[in-house]
Amino acid sequence: MESRLVMNADQIARACARIAHQTRSEPGANDLVLMGIPTRGVPLAHRLAKVMDELESVRVPVGALDVTMYRDDLRRRPTRAVGHTDLPVEVEGSTVVLVDDVFHLPPYGARRASSALGDLGRPRAASPASSVSTAATANYLLMLIMSALYVPTRTGEHVSGAR
Repeated sequence: MESRLVMNADQIARACARIAHQTRSEPGANDLVLMGIPTRGVPLAHRLAKVMDELESVRVPVGALDVTMYRDDLRRRPTRAVGHTDLPVEVEGSTVVLVDDVFHLPPYGARRASSALGDLGRPRAASPASSVSTAATANYLLMLIMSALYVPTRTGEHVSGAR
């Protein structure tokens, strides 16, 4: 399959700064928790937290939220081993940002993360953030609140984050 670069290192850095600003300006940002979805969402969540600390001197707790067991396609598609979920603070009453490198549309990954999060507590608010969002078909119109780049895709195309 042919691949193409959609964001270089400078664009990713600017995207992280923009997402950090958007996240900090949301209501409830004082009790913010970043939850990265393994594997590439966890380093991105740490990167966002670092940018928030550098820009606004705010330390935001970062955790990991494994959604493997919430997949509805486990029988059809082999998946990675079940990982661990790391809660840096209680999610009950917090504002949680679910971070992944790419959220595809239809929003299966965001839905899995939301289900997993709901089993851990009841956050005051939860929203997805990613460096890239895609759409395999125009039938699904969901705009991610915090997405740095929208990449239109056709059925059969796949976007993955840099390793």
